[in-house]
Amino acid sequence: MGHRVTRKLEAQSGGSSTATYLKLAALVALLLGFFLGLDLMGLAFKLFGKGFAETLIERTSNPFVGLFIGILATTLVQSSSTTTSMTVGLVAAGALTIDGAIPIIMGANIGTSVTNTIVSLAHVSRREEFQRAFAGATVHDFFNWMGVLILLPLEITTGFLAKTAGRLEQLLEGTGGINLLNPIKELVRPVAEWIVGLTGESGTITLALGIVLLIICLKLLVDVLKGLAGGRSEQTLHRTLFRSPIVAILAGLAMTVMVQSSSITTSVMVPLVGAGVVTLERAFPFTVGANIGTTITAMFAALATGEPAALTVALAHLIFNLTATLLIYVPPPMRAIPLALARALGRLGARNRVLAGIYIVMFFYGLPILLLFVSGVL
Repeated sequence: MGHRVTRKLEAQSGGSSTATYLKLAALVALLLGFFLGLDLMGLAFKLFGKGFAETLIERTSNPFVGLFIGILATTLVQSSSTTTSMTVGLVAAGALTIDGAIPIIMGANIGTSVTNTIVSLAHVSRREEFQRAFAGATVHDFFNWMGVLILLPLEITTGFLAKTAGRLEQLLEGTGGINLLNPIKELVRPVAEWIVGLTGESGTITLALGIVLLIICLKLLVDVLKGLAGGRSEQTLHRTLFRSPIVAILAGLAMTVMVQSSSITTSVMVPLVGAGVVTLERAFPFTVGANIGTTITAMFAALATGEPAALTVALAHLIFNLTATLLIYVPPPMRAIPLALARALGRLGARNRVLAGIYIVMFFYGLPILLLFVSGVL
């Protein structure tokens, strides 16, 4: 009997090891596909020519236009990682300036919170539970909006993020850090050029293929990483979240790096807050950590391009989230503002649940589309 159990466990272990190796192989393939998508985008903008790049730069020279492009793009693809990676690719291709890219990155930060806000609607049939869940989701919204309201005017007037990120990029370039993933570019470039040849050197088709490949690979990458993490993410959440805010921030950061998606990690929190398992105060630092962790995807993309300007934009994203954490989360009076606003919106949404749907449609879709239409971008 004991031998049969042992053999069964060994067979299960072998099967588990094989599945893990297959997932790791898929992970490598998807990363290469992700980088190939970025390279295709870069080649597409070269095919479009200088005039197209100049037009794009002119349209995003208004920081408010850039901000709402970032919000709308992220809400449409449901992934800030996709938006920031595409932005990094545009900068690497010379189709977007660093100053034009930073507001788009800020907008992506706001747009990414739409996913967990939509997740909170699953609790809409239970009033008290929905009130807690909606507050747990929208505290992320208010934190990101506050970060933009503070740091976008600062960036416009002083160039704080661009200058700080530029200095940091120079330090990394001096230590060879920017060349870390350059061999990958050499690996995918022949494939990218072969695909361009198949398209008849069509910039439009090449760009479409690059964007589709980037989105599909990133989506599958998230699924594979989530599978590799298994159920450990939620177990880690329960073990660490209640210790201290610092541990909660680190847990949110680590989980987001593991699954490459802040939308997943913040959405995990919403049902727990709705059920009353986790308080809003304890969920908040976890969300802040997820915000920081989501910058890793753009960092990898920037390193793969080997372009200093692309790395500067990725670093600006990291500095933006770290600075927002220091300014908004660390001081207790500032921390109280998004918590109070989220609770107020939670109560309002619970009293009239139609307003919750209107809030999502208007702030994440309607307002960006309207402002981009008025500005002539759409």
